[in-house]
Amino acid sequence: MKRLLEILGFLALVQGVLGLVQRFTGWGGGLVHRFLGDHQIFASVVLIVLAFALFAAAESRKGP
Repeated sequence: MKRLLEILGFLALVQGVLGLVQRFTGWGGGLVHRFLGDHQIFASVVLIVLAFALFAAAESRKGP
């Protein structure tokens, strides 16, 4: 379960960063722009916050 939370956190972080990079530079891609065009900045920030929450949840889990 810990590994799954880490993977989901990493994916959320990557998509959030890609969304912000695409919005401010026009470079790159990502799923945020395709699905939430007008709300891209808000969705990207939410994804980054979600990523850190998932990393914190993974750290609080017991096990390897």
